[in-house]
Amino acid sequence: MASALFALALLAALTVPVGLRLRHHPGFVTGRDGRLSTSTTLALAWTVILVWLLLAILVHGLTAGGGVSYFQGADGPLSTLTSVYLPLLGGPYAALIGAKTVVGMRLENGSMTKPAPKPTPSGRRPLRELVANDSGRVDLVDLQYVALSAVTMAYVVLFFLADVDGGLPRLPSEIWALTGAPAGAYLINKMAVRGNPVITGATLTGPTLTVEGGGFAPDPTVTVNDTATPATCDPATGTLTATLPEGTKPPLTVVVTTNRGLRSDPYRLES
Repeated sequence: MASALFALALLAALTVPVGLRLRHHPGFVTGRDGRLSTSTTLALAWTVILVWLLLAILVHGLTAGGGVSYFQGADGPLSTLTSVYLPLLGGPYAALIGAKTVVGMRLENGSMTKPAPKPTPSGRRPLRELVANDSGRVDLVDLQYVALSAVTMAYVVLFFLADVDGGLPRLPSEIWALTGAPAGAYLINKMAVRGNPVITGATLTGPTLTVEGGGFAPDPTVTVNDTATPATCDPATGTLTATLPEGTKPPLTVVVTTNRGLRSDPYRLES
């Protein structure tokens, strides 16, 4: 019990400062567009957990474990490090490096756009961005990556706390698939997603609708409540303006269609 309580205290000592730092200065885990990066956040989380495991085992071995001899032997506390835990860490880092490479290349060749999100009053990024696409809608691929990674982390933490003296929990070697497979799907999704326009905000001033975002390209069409309206794109700001019929009032459902037929996710303008 004492070893488990110490391990919990050590976990808190690691995660609380990191969490507070990221809460007030989330730039370390944000992508090029300023949104929370799913791949960076999960890679960081797995790094913190593995560092915690190694530190907790080190302290326990040198105190309650009896010293250096605790770490020796084929079935020592670190015997599953290379077969289970490094692969668990490798999947998220492969996804992180691959996603950064793919997004960077697609931004350079113009096949993807990453408009900056609207700033929040507190300056903090909402956690919902971890499972949402650039338009703010939940992305199933991101959701399964985050959910399965969280479940796997819970397995590791709880099994370790149940038997700190045993060292790294003896989990099946195949458990790496719970991070590797979702990480692979996440990376493939980054490569396969089309360069659709993205709406990050919209305002209605009188009959003039202003749409913010990116990837609109020349000669876009704005569809408001299933009615298509020609729009003008300002090259300096990248915003669209369209004139709606007099008396048009929110709520409005706004969709932007490029001249290549690519459509944005619907944006709901409530007021």
